[in-house]
Amino acid sequence: MRVMMIVKASAESEAGVMPTTEMIETMGAYNNQLIAAGVLLDGAGLHPSSKGARLHYRDGKPVVTDGPFTETRELIAGYWILEVKDWDEALDWLSKAPRPDFGTEDAEGLIELRRFFEPEDFADVAPPEIVEQERAWRDEQLQKAPKA
Repeated sequence: MRVMMIVKASAESEAGVMPTTEMIETMGAYNNQLIAAGVLLDGAGLHPSSKGARLHYRDGKPVVTDGPFTETRELIAGYWILEVKDWDEALDWLSKAPRPDFGTEDAEGLIELRRFFEPEDFADVAPPEIVEQERAWRDEQLQKAPKA
């Protein structure tokens, strides 16, 4: 089962405040635990939305809007992608994640856990050959992915 732990943006992360040395060391130790356990597929911090863009559609046509974006609760500041045996293991890793507080006790830190759809989740709505095609594509991409 693949899951994503999503670090929600905060006023600090959106302002471009960098984490403290202590926070980076704590995050590094956590990442090393994930790597040692063989569950980390990917993870990264993201630049603030002021350095990003969004695509939306107006009258059926694509429109790109440059950041920043005002609603921090709708933004992410970073993520981890894990491959775990089940939801309980995912919750266990979530509970061990360091606080994304940028060294400020009153900063709000929120990490959301979401499961990825897997090809077999579509078995009831897609033809078997499409499900198998998606499974094969995913396996091929995982083979090409650099190992953490």
